[in-house]
Amino acid sequence: MVYIVFTSIRLVKQALLSNLLLLLSVFTWLTLVPPVYFNGYLEDYYARSHDPKWDVNPPKWYCLLYCVEFMVGNWFAAFEALELHRIPGNWSNVGVWILIVATLLIQYSSTVYLAKYSEKVVVPTVVVQFGLYRWIRHPIYASTMLLFATYCIALRAPLSLIFVVVVCSMYYDQKVKLEEVLMVETFGESYPDVL
Repeated sequence: MVYIVFTSIRLVKQALLSNLLLLLSVFTWLTLVPPVYFNGYLEDYYARSHDPKWDVNPPKWYCLLYCVEFMVGNWFAAFEALELHRIPGNWSNVGVWILIVATLLIQYSSTVYLAKYSEKVVVPTVVVQFGLYRWIRHPIYASTMLLFATYCIALRAPLSLIFVVVVCSMYYDQKVKLEEVLMVETFGESYPDVL
């Protein structure tokens, strides 16, 4: 009898592990493959040449500060949150799963539309005004912030949610300002009027 109980517990753990690995592989596939495909890395083995002026990055100190602040926000969420076994399950997490799926769809859809109107997502050829770009100027950044916010919502950590959203808003605001300068430089003064 004891052997049967331990065997069934072992089988349940193996099934749980295999389901977890399957879910992890699906998220990895959906996260990595679309950008790789749309950048042309699946078509040939060599990276496409691009204009380095489109490698928009804030100063290194600002990126480092963002990473530190984001890490502090995650630790703050871990300390503020309920213990994981006390977070209610069942139907109370449906909203969190909806936010996760929405984040993935926003990220994927934004990448697809950007790839259609850019030369392998490296050099924009026109201002994208279709799909989510009709309503959100930077949907990829918005989806990243939504993912981070969903993490805090799932942990039931409202103060961390505010902190992480403020930190992300400050960082992405800096990136957006740098991108806007390049877009006005490339597409002229008509760019701000387009959106």
